[in-house]
Amino acid sequence: MLKRLENILMPLAEKIGRNKYLMSIRDGFLISTPLLIVGSFFLLIANFPIPGWNDFFTNILGEGWDGFLAKPVSATFDVMALLAVVGIAYSFSEKMKVDKLFGAATALVSWLILMPYKVPVKAELSKTGEAFLVNGIPTGWTGAKGIFIGIICAFAAVHIYSWVNKKGWVIKMPAGVPPTVTKSFAALIPAGVVMITFCAINWLFALTPYENAFNFIYVILQTPLLNLGNTLGAMITAYIFLHFFWFFGVNGGSVVGAVFNPILQTLAAENLQALKDGLPIPNIISQQFQDLFATFGGCGSTLSLLIAMLFFCKSKRVKELGKLALIPGVFGINEPIVFGLPIVLNPTILVPFMLVPTMNIVISYFAMRIGLVPYCNGIQIPWTTPPIISGLLATDWRGAVLQIILLVLGVFVYLPFIKMMDKQYLLDESNANEQEEDFSFDDISFDDL
Repeated sequence: MLKRLENILMPLAEKIGRNKYLMSIRDGFLISTPLLIVGSFFLLIANFPIPGWNDFFTNILGEGWDGFLAKPVSATFDVMALLAVVGIAYSFSEKMKVDKLFGAATALVSWLILMPYKVPVKAELSKTGEAFLVNGIPTGWTGAKGIFIGIICAFAAVHIYSWVNKKGWVIKMPAGVPPTVTKSFAALIPAGVVMITFCAINWLFALTPYENAFNFIYVILQTPLLNLGNTLGAMITAYIFLHFFWFFGVNGGSVVGAVFNPILQTLAAENLQALKDGLPIPNIISQQFQDLFATFGGCGSTLSLLIAMLFFCKSKRVKELGKLALIPGVFGINEPIVFGLPIVLNPTILVPFMLVPTMNIVISYFAMRIGLVPYCNGIQIPWTTPPIISGLLATDWRGAVLQIILLVLGVFVYLPFIKMMDKQYLLDESNANEQEEDFSFDDISFDDL
């Protein structure tokens, strides 16, 4: 049975893992990740989840002190989609074997061509008392709302650019011209074809009730996907597949995350925007919910397993491995235990390996749904942040308490299974010791030499 599943899943995982589109999305978002994390620190300082924090600094620094910290937040999160377009197009250009810089720049311009340059002005801010539109780039579309159309534009623009380039429709400069000038002129026709194509697309959408491509993609594609991803069933299903891949030694986070993470990141960005605007946070499911409440210590929530190994097991193999893997596990790195225990292709540990994250997801979801714990605020917290600290920063003290409860529950779920393995390892160690004690040089015979 395991062999049959391995034969089915391994090729599938390899195919998904090597897919150039999914790889480009993954690598493209990685470009913006460090910037978003730094921006999150500024937001965290301005909205630290401790009662009296804002009042304390207001008394020292005066009113509006947090407004200065809002600028680096806006400079990162409000242009999240812009960074995604550049990053994804840059990565995809490399895979399509065209100039990465010009491919990324052309994709960005194409995305901007489709964008409606209208910014609404609220009625209360208007001198006439009526709402109206002014020309400008709306930050609503450069943030989370513009991510999905940004992904589409990145792929479409680079595809067209690559097609024109491979046709040989480029301006070739004579020898001796500086390489940068040569590349610039070589990009002229491909970039022009891409821009003309997107101008035509923009004109066609202007004839529809949606008025522009951004509205069309948001209503037809992005909103339904977010509604689907923002469900308990979707989260559980994704995590079952994620851990099933890990069981066969395939990085399930990379395989499943390539499809699911853009949805989670968009939901997290919506939470962050609501936090900035002082509105109720809308989404339970988000990137922070996955990173900080579904698992502790890496896939399978193996930090609970490590605690069970250290406090309740007796075999030398299990206890020594637990000691070695504890510190990495606290920071979310669990390859030592995944491959060292092992968890990979180990049917004994498969049930709790998949059950504990599912339990964490269900309990956390309903704890937030009924108001026992606040929703995650959308602040980008590094996935290596230890539990309790991460729960405090993502919600408040109630999130930290929830993490402690889930860790303890995970220990009890893992305990009977690791005890079975521990019993077998104890028996193996005992047999090995007996064989060493029974050995004697008197048993060696030289008669047959």
